[in-house]
Parts: sequence; C-alpha cells; structure tokens
Amino acid sequence: MTYLEAINSVLRRLREDEVTTTNETSYSALIGDLVNDAKKLIEDSWNWSALRSTIEVDTVIGQAEYALTGSGQSAVIKQAMSSSGHGFLCLNTVPYFDNVYFNQTPSSAVPTDYIVSGVDDNDDLKVKVYPQPDAVYTLRFDVAAPQALLAADATKIKAPYHPVVQMAYAMALRERGETGGQSAAEQFAIASSALSDAIAVDANRYPLETTYMVV
Repeated sequence: MTYLEAINSVLRRLREDEVTTTNETSYSALIGDLVNDAKKLIEDSWNWSALRSTIEVDTVIGQAEYALTGSGQSAVIKQAMSSSGHGFLCLNTVPYFDNVYFNQTPSSAVPTDYIVSGVDDNDDLKVKVYPQPDAVYTLRFDVAAPQALLAADATKIKAPYHPVVQMAYAMALRERGETGGQSAAEQFAIASSALSDAIAVDANRYPLETTYMVV
C-alpha cells in the first residue's frame, strides 16, 4: 500500500472525499501526518522482516569507529560478523571499551567486539569495534531499520499496512472528537488487535527470537 492509498483508506473510513495527492487539502495533509505517526508506532513495536537489511562496512587500518550509512538513529542491530570466516562480533559494554582504549594500548587485529557509540551528523548509527583493525575487513551488520517518513504519494509502506491504517484511523477519530459511529477507544482496540496479529505472523519467521532459555 502506498502513502496516498493509506491516506485515502483513512479518509473513506471518516466518510471524507478521497484526494489525488497527499497535500490536496489541509485535512488530507493532517491525515498524512497521522499515517506517519501510526507508521512510527507500528515500526517500533517489532523488528519487522520487511525492515531488515544488511549494512556492510569496510574497515580502515587503525580506525575504530564507523557509521552504518542508511541505518537511521532508530535502527536495531540484530547481529554483526566479520568477513573471511572470522565469525560473529560480540556486543560488548561501554566500560569495557573505555578500559581497552583509554587505560591501555589498544590491540590491533581482526575486530571481535563492538558497541553502539552514537549517531553521526546524518542521523545514522555509529559503531566502535575492538581490536582496532590491522587490515581491511568487511563487517556485516544485520539491522532492523525504520523506514523514512513518508512524503511522496507513491512511496510504499514497508511495515504491515493494515495496522498502520487502523491506527491512523483511531488517531483521526480521536482528533475529530465525534464521528456518529464507533468511538476512538473502540478503534484503538481494533488497531491494537491488528498489530498483535501482524506481530504473530511475522514472529513465526524468526521463532528463535521469541524463545527464551535459562542459562
């Protein structure tokens, strides 16, 4: 479903006229904002398969910190690994990195550990690795990254669109204050149910992520 289709889906539920472009009226622009708000809420509720991707970073000898270009500041790193069969990188702690980089001379070798070290000027995540690279390696980061705010009419919504539309409709009912039909509270319950169902479907693709074991 595209951004414009989502807006019109909400407008129809509100018994409003459809539009041919997002900002055709001030009200359609408002509904567009609510669609984006709903999209953000849905995206933050689960690491959706449609939002998962791999970002590769080529290391520079002696450089410890790298930006994950295109990740956005709300991305979640699911796992990280090094090229050439060097295995997975372990998520470590800030105190550990402070110790190895500031209280001693850092080692130079294949990176085995990483931390999230902040956000760069492009709002992308930054990671710091240890040991600092002694050669050029390709680091692979599997991330779940929210889609950018919807703006163009034809942009497709990557997250499950049904809960996005249902949540945007609930927000629109709340904003309007009266509808002559169902209440905002009822619609929020419907939207929450749609979200739960979508998570249940997507979670089946990653069964180990919802299986917890005592260690």
